[in-house]
Amino acid sequence: MEELPSEIEQYRDRIWRREDALKVETVAGVESMVEDLGFSLGLTDARKNLPSVYIGVCGRRDAAMPRNVQKDPEASTAWVLKDEVIARGRVYYGKLVKGNAMFLAPRMVPVFNAIWGCPKTQEKEVLSANAQKVLKSLRKEWEMASADLRTETGLDRAALTKAMDELQRHMKVVPQEVVYVPKFTYIWTVPEARFPAEMKIKMTREKAVRELARCYLKMCGMTLLGDLSRAFGFPRWESGSANHQLVDEGFAERLGTGIYRLVTQSLPREKQTS
Repeated sequence: MEELPSEIEQYRDRIWRREDALKVETVAGVESMVEDLGFSLGLTDARKNLPSVYIGVCGRRDAAMPRNVQKDPEASTAWVLKDEVIARGRVYYGKLVKGNAMFLAPRMVPVFNAIWGCPKTQEKEVLSANAQKVLKSLRKEWEMASADLRTETGLDRAALTKAMDELQRHMKVVPQEVVYVPKFTYIWTVPEARFPAEMKIKMTREKAVRELARCYLKMCGMTLLGDLSRAFGFPRWESGSANHQLVDEGFAERLGTGIYRLVTQSLPREKQTS
């Protein structure tokens, strides 16, 4: 992997909360980070090369998730904060791109929905029979625990988990609360219950991919060849088209083939020596 300029790493240190002085310690801190970034992963470490709540809690570049997360204080803190953020419902949470648990700022909900969502008119063609069965039950009640959904749909635990992952990927369900007593379970609802205005906004895929490329470049400061496609699974031509539009707007500058840099006063260049 090509090495990034030092000022880009420092830029990421600041907005990804990879500094001890900026590390995330509260629910409000998580929400502020997600709002600043546009989106964030959940309990992933530095190997993903994207911001995450866990990295923000650690407050350092080399954050590595241990094998035994139950005994790790940083992992435990990130897990508790994740649950509290879900309960507050001020940012979107779900298993989205490539099955990754992600937090979205409300402004990014229409963007992700335009790319990965499924219009109601296409649900029968896109969603599996089990996913449709779960969605029908949830729309009738608007909030249900996992155990209640199993009873209502007749699905076993594995089948329900698979259906819920599918529905989350298509932005059809979101967890509303995590309950530990008397036993561990998720309470589920539909996204329209929490983000009604954002879920109504329509945009073309082309615009949505461009806006996601904008968000991604702003959070990274600089992207290298293939970064956008690897992160979101876009074909290279689609990523290239989105980035070229950002260059035409003056939002980005093209430094080489597939290499783009954010144009902003908050991202200073290294001082030139005479």
